[in-house]
Amino acid sequence: MALERRRRSRRRSARLDQPREVRRGIVPTPAYDADAFGRLSERIARFIGTGRFLVYMTVFVAIWLAWNTFSPERLQFDPRELNYTLLTLILSLQASYAAPLILLAQNRQIDRDRVQYEQDRARAERNTADTDYLTRELASLRIAVGDMVTRDFLRSELRQLLEEIEELPPPGGQPARTDDGSVDGPRGDGRRSDAAQS
Repeated sequence: MALERRRRSRRRSARLDQPREVRRGIVPTPAYDADAFGRLSERIARFIGTGRFLVYMTVFVAIWLAWNTFSPERLQFDPRELNYTLLTLILSLQASYAAPLILLAQNRQIDRDRVQYEQDRARAERNTADTDYLTRELASLRIAVGDMVTRDFLRSELRQLLEEIEELPPPGGQPARTDDGSVDGPRGDGRRSDAAQS
């Protein structure tokens, strides 16, 4: 007897390294596509929320009440004396199915909104990271541009270099001539040398 109890307890204790066996019930459960059913429930919920549905329902109830109130008694199928019991049952049945279908459609919409929110958040995080990267790049470019030569500084340096080149004696030892025809001195200052003065 003790041995049998141990075997039963071993069978009951589920091992974590093995998947649990799927037990089939006596009555098989119907298989259905949850996504297709969800899409159908959304269509129904959308239709129930329209003005067209309200008009159809109002016309249906008005015809029902008129028929069972004003038609001869032998043609009435839901007489007024019974307080329109069949109409009440039909409307209760419609409401009992409409409420869960609307809730199912709302749950699907909430799931879609959650996925959209997560995607928007991920996109916003990427945008923030990109903005931070671009901000760092702009800051490094500003630092690099601060060390670069500006146009005015380069012009002044080139002007100064040109003046220094003009002051140098020409190659070959020949004195350079100025615009007035005089011979430029060895210093390049425009004064005549001693040989040109005589």
